[in-house]
Amino acid sequence: MALRALASINLAALQRNVARLRRDLAPGVAFCAVVKADGYGHGALACARAAQAAGATWLAVATAEEAAGLRRAGIDGPILVLGALSHEELELALTARADVVAWSEPFVERLAGRPEPVCVHVKFDTGMGRLGTRERDQAVAVAERVLAGPSLALVGAMTHFATSDDDLEFVNAQLQRFVPFVEQLRRRCPGLVVHAANSAATLRAPESHFDLVRCGIALYGCDPMQSDPVTVGLEPALELRSYVAAVKRADPGDSAGYGRRFIAEQETWLATVPIGYADGVRRGLTNNCEVLIGGARYPLVGTVSMDNLTVEVGGPEVVRVGDAVTLIGRDGDARVTAEDLARRLDTINYEVVCGISARVPRSYHRDGVACEP
Repeated sequence: MALRALASINLAALQRNVARLRRDLAPGVAFCAVVKADGYGHGALACARAAQAAGATWLAVATAEEAAGLRRAGIDGPILVLGALSHEELELALTARADVVAWSEPFVERLAGRPEPVCVHVKFDTGMGRLGTRERDQAVAVAERVLAGPSLALVGAMTHFATSDDDLEFVNAQLQRFVPFVEQLRRRCPGLVVHAANSAATLRAPESHFDLVRCGIALYGCDPMQSDPVTVGLEPALELRSYVAAVKRADPGDSAGYGRRFIAEQETWLATVPIGYADGVRRGLTNNCEVLIGGARYPLVGTVSMDNLTVEVGGPEVVRVGDAVTLIGRDGDARVTAEDLARRLDTINYEVVCGISARVPRSYHRDGVACEP
């Protein structure tokens, strides 16, 4: 392995995930690929292109710069900026021909009077408690203000679920608030694109699909319910690997890593792997996970440092310098998933894949055949 660390992304797997997620949609329901946060660490541009080729007709991002970056790379089609926009960011988003989300009349006033048409989605906060107004009357007033603007187009009505990965009862409560709002707007704007479902709701709550589903984490083959992607028919697209840079003996009493958090109790052998928390391998995995070498599992021992970690391999002939080390992915019959690491860290798979830093190069392939991003 020539690189100290490499994240390898299978775009064919991503496209199969799009097909699987679209499989349960009713005819006419559109698919939006959420490629914010650099495609959840997978590479926004490559994933956007692959998703569009697999049938995604919308893309969604969180920031104006993310939308502008896609446009600069030649991406066409509707792009929705989901996040809040400052004055400067709004200008960039509109220059990128992105749809924007509104939930206050002052924001709509900033849009009014512009020479170019602006496509607006009104957000009603039905229970997430972040962006969007909680007041239905205010959300309707925002929509009315958009409809009154000569350069404004009311394109969508949206909400976002807080518990679609576990508590469907609260999803239903949110829908009970959202549907009357939608019905009221559709009387004024029959062509409105209504959307609410994220990855988990796409898989678990078909009544939430409306006109468009917005899939993020599932697009990349991670399980939004934090279990096993295979159980919901998804295929992880990303694998993270490094290699064995050194192998050395540790006698009883010898330690490894900062703080001596591993001390050998008997003679053993340690492999040093040149990847660390600056690459996204969290320090919380110290003495708390396994890696794969030659299809076998070996414990990570000692403190994860910025650029290196150590693995106990037992004997001098077990592994050799240059052997590949899999931190996420499959090696033979063994595998480590982002969900496995998330459980070790008491977090979610989103944070694991998004946390793989820009220092780690990304490479792309289609079922093992190298391809351009």
